[in-house]
Amino acid sequence: MDDRPTAAGALIRELEGHLLIAAARAEGRAEAVRFAGSLVWLTDSQREEVEAHYEEAHLALARRSWERTARRGSELRAEYEERYRALRRRWWATALVGAALVLAALALTTVPGA
Repeated sequence: MDDRPTAAGALIRELEGHLLIAAARAEGRAEAVRFAGSLVWLTDSQREEVEAHYEEAHLALARRSWERTARRGSELRAEYEERYRALRRRWWATALVGAALVLAALALTTVPGA
């Protein structure tokens, strides 16, 4: 088989990333226009500069938030995987002890004179 699902998944994730950034830019732009509009004393060029700075600041804030969320998701995943491994080790230990007890019980019941 070829690797189309992996390539398709990567393409979808990349597209989602571009759409997320575009949405954050649009939100930042809308907020920048609203904010700059409240500063009635600005000239047109000053207003454009304030809007551009505000939009970039909004995008930077969104990016930091996404990075924190991704970092926390990685931390939680690592914690979950460690707990899963510990639970799995505990389950195997319990199963082995249980099997040993069953074998010992069987051995005692099949020993003549017991």
